Amino acid sequence: MKKLILICVLVTTVSFAQIKTGAQNYKAYLPLLKGKTVGIVTNQTGIIDEKTHLVDFLVKENIKIKTIFAPEHGFRGTADAGEHVSDEIDSKTGLSITSLYGKNNKPNAAQLKDIDVMVFDLQDVGTRLYTYVSTMHRIMEACAENNKLLIVLDRPNPNIAIIDGPVLDIAFKSGIGMHPTPLLHGMTLGEEAKMINGQKWLKDGIQCKLTVIPCSNYNRTMSYSLPVRPSPNLPNDQAINLYVSLCLFEGTNVSMGRGTEKQFQIYGSPDLPKSNFAFTPKPNFGDKNPLYNGIECNGEDLSKIPKINRLEIKWLIKAYQTTADKSKFFDKRKFAIRAGNEKLQQQIEAGISEEEIRESWKQGLSDFKKMRKPYLIYR
Repeated sequence: MKKLILICVLVTTVSFAQIKTGAQNYKAYLPLLKGKTVGIVTNQTGIIDEKTHLVDFLVKENIKIKTIFAPEHGFRGTADAGEHVSDEIDSKTGLSITSLYGKNNKPNAAQLKDIDVMVFDLQDVGTRLYTYVSTMHRIMEACAENNKLLIVLDRPNPNIAIIDGPVLDIAFKSGIGMHPTPLLHGMTLGEEAKMINGQKWLKDGIQCKLTVIPCSNYNRTMSYSLPVRPSPNLPNDQAINLYVSLCLFEGTNVSMGRGTEKQFQIYGSPDLPKSNFAFTPKPNFGDKNPLYNGIECNGEDLSKIPKINRLEIKWLIKAYQTTADKSKFFDKRKFAIRAGNEKLQQQIEAGISEEEIRESWKQGLSDFKKMRKPYLIYR
């Protein structure tokens, strides 16, 4: 008589509320800060909970903070993309704020002289185009040059499951792409920090004294909804999901919704044919002087489409093919910097199919996945 053996597999689902960011795992990093003079790189996303910012928490814990270093968009996250951010004083704590966006994009020896430990806590969105990883690279370099410990408080990547797009050709290295990674790399900033160090991507191959405080109860299969807008023009989960696909339009004459309430969820221009959807950009919280200010743009509304799980280039191809004057569509330099190469523009102009373009990314993506494997924290 055969016996039927029943094997029960228990699957534990971790709720979003149970995910603890690196900043929330304060028992792991507070001992490293006690009795030290600290510099902090953070902005409005550096929160412990809905009511408490990391800076306020550390002040309450009697941690001596010398300087807050602010990235693009400033400490409170209200500056437009590319807008000059000046040094100032935080009205709540009285702490000095030093801008790291503009000419002074990397702390110098004088700014780090009296600092023992640097703390980095920013919310990334999982694409090499987002400037926070470039900020982290420069902080790591400054810490390495000045023999300072850097503590990275890790946060979930809302696009962690997606690895896609062309890998950056270093000839097109810039502030929106410093490393040979694809447009969507599927890593957290903590993992990227380990990779930058391990691959010796800092100047002259120097390495930073690095401690990453990981998230708890988190893995690569989990989606994550950001509790705070990471920058002025990413108002919701849909915009964060579509950001990198529509960001390529910044190298063209097409608007991706800056100056509307649907930033990075719509696209259009006056040169596209009339359709069932049109919008008129106007100055707002995210952009004081948007492209096509006051001019009606024809295009497409993507705000209600299901979540995408790859870099989507079909909208870019469609816009190029239907634009009135193709010679004015691409800004060659801006587009190459965002794509990470000149090839993507050439492929689109030559009418290469989306499938063939994707095929050209495969080897680079395969090599990248192998390279990044030793640096992954979350399984």
